[in-house]
Amino acid sequence: MPAAADPGSGRLRRRGQGELEAQVLAVLRTADGPATAGWVQEHLEGDLAYTTVITILSRLYAKKAVTRSREGRSYTWTSASDEAGLAALRMRRVLDGERDRDAVLARFVSALSPGDEERLRTLLARADASGGPGGPRDPEGL
Repeated sequence: MPAAADPGSGRLRRRGQGELEAQVLAVLRTADGPATAGWVQEHLEGDLAYTTVITILSRLYAKKAVTRSREGRSYTWTSASDEAGLAALRMRRVLDGERDRDAVLARFVSALSPGDEERLRTLLARADASGGPGGPRDPEGL
């Protein structure tokens, strides 16, 4: 994983997991339309190699966080998700990898702060009322 300057120390620091993906998504959201990997590279802070940008975009595509369209011999990319959406995709992937979903969800909910638990209850009630995830039209629920 590429490193970035650590302010004040003069040393290089490793980027956090998902930090580059979040930066690429943020840049894609500023584009007027589909963007090339070269355009993304030019608009990112830092000095990332073109191949690194392609790798990040490909990973985001595999996670369904971006879409791509063939343009000649390369692709143009469009953000299909924001940072919250990317975090939700990561959470869903973790949940999908567990055998006992009930236990994982129960532990997750029991670890929430009272404020976050109330937010989750409000969101679930809203989704239930609108027929969204967890609502009457979603047989799998959350």
